[in-house]
Amino acid sequence: MTTTVSAAITLPTADDLRDRARAALSACGVDLSLLDPAAGPRITARTPVTGDDLFGYPGSDASDVAAAIDTAHQAYLSWRTVPAPARGALIKRFGELLTEHKADLGALIGIEVGKITAEALGEVQEMIDICDFALGLSRQLDGRTMPSERPGHRLMETWHPLGVVGVISAFNFPAAVWAWNTALAIVCGDAVVWKPSELTVLTSAACAAIFDRAAAECGAPDGLHVMVAASAADAEVLVDSPKVPVVSATGSERMGAQVAPRVAARFGRTILELGGNNAAIVTPSADLDLAVRGIVFAAAGTAGQRCTTMRRVIAHTDIADELTDRLCEVYRRLPVGDPFAEGTLVGPLIDARAHANMVAALDDAVAQGGQVLAGGARRESSDGSFYVEPAIVAMPAQTAVVQRETFAPILYVLRYSTLAEAIALHNDVPQGLSSSIFTLDQREAEQFLAADGSDCGIVNVNIGTSGAEIGGAFGGEKTTGGGRESGSDAWRGYMRRATNTINYSHDLPLAQGVNFG
Repeated sequence: MTTTVSAAITLPTADDLRDRARAALSACGVDLSLLDPAAGPRITARTPVTGDDLFGYPGSDASDVAAAIDTAHQAYLSWRTVPAPARGALIKRFGELLTEHKADLGALIGIEVGKITAEALGEVQEMIDICDFALGLSRQLDGRTMPSERPGHRLMETWHPLGVVGVISAFNFPAAVWAWNTALAIVCGDAVVWKPSELTVLTSAACAAIFDRAAAECGAPDGLHVMVAASAADAEVLVDSPKVPVVSATGSERMGAQVAPRVAARFGRTILELGGNNAAIVTPSADLDLAVRGIVFAAAGTAGQRCTTMRRVIAHTDIADELTDRLCEVYRRLPVGDPFAEGTLVGPLIDARAHANMVAALDDAVAQGGQVLAGGARRESSDGSFYVEPAIVAMPAQTAVVQRETFAPILYVLRYSTLAEAIALHNDVPQGLSSSIFTLDQREAEQFLAADGSDCGIVNVNIGTSGAEIGGAFGGEKTTGGGRESGSDAWRGYMRRATNTINYSHDLPLAQGVNFG
């Protein structure tokens, strides 16, 4: 599976990418002197587009993380008393600045992640959208009023900020996932300490600079948001500190299994968004034109490096051959290459390890009875960049390799005879993030949405598994972690609930009719 095809990919030069990065960082307000090698311990910023190192950026050690938590905690003590609509004004300004710098942030995401321009700009739009959502939310952080069983009493609930929210984000969405958490946390009255991926430190620095500008313009307390460019080991302080009541972590299932018990041991909360092994069931009644378009975007977009990437297609035996043939035809024509070039749909894998994992998974799939029908080869490019052809693999059963998430563009095709069999196959993986069914049969759609249907946190009908909207809560079940971010009532994860009983009578009746003399 390591064959390199002859068609070479034309890429920009490393110097060109450095110039673009400097221009975008400067526009976003990042002090370019931080890129000076003399500015202390360094984290190396690298681009998967060419595989070259770009700059060094000052790193944070464990003491820096601890200091950031203390600074944010002090900011929280005053920020929590600011009325929520006034907190919303900060997020409104943040959204305006994101709109102003959409192209700059999109360029940095393209440089550091390798996303094509449309997807990079789409990620920034997610940030803008969550600011709009959070702004409206700042006037709707409402609790309930319930009837009391005691005369002259009122029963109600109120919601209050929790404190410092620790945000740990992954490379594949270096800006949007941070913004989902930060916009909500800030309007809820919390402070934020952000540990971004070391692979996307430049994008993170630009995001932090834009937020700092908005905070300064709106008179927010210093340290309300602090970014720490720390290693996983140095960031353990964030996981263990009792001053961080909430840790929102996005990453691998392995990472979540390490973080969750440590936070729970100190009775903290976690919002976890971990692995996804997302599937689409395609039924005999499905609109195959629609299904093919939805599957290709979900499976090949971002070079398969989304948590919501479609990794399995479960197709009915009556249409499996036609669907597979059509998918293979499209896959063989997918433009792979420079993510900044017009017409490119698939950019690079993030690094050599990602490519090695893809090769290993394809080898395992073949060893377990699979047949590679399309793709899988590495395209010729620079030695340090890894461009691959998205792969389609027909599998005789849901073997071990199919049940694990490989963060690369591999789509496994399985067959089924009955819908009950398809749903059982769909649910028979450890992860539970996103799912979809393509059908024009309402009964099949409703069955998939029912309690004994998909066991995922996101369940779609006639769309793919990726492309979630801001208005809905985002997250999944099982080893995906169970957390929720973004829309709906996800804001409650950043606040604490207090149940209040108010006695406005002259008596003191007890609940449940208790008489204590």
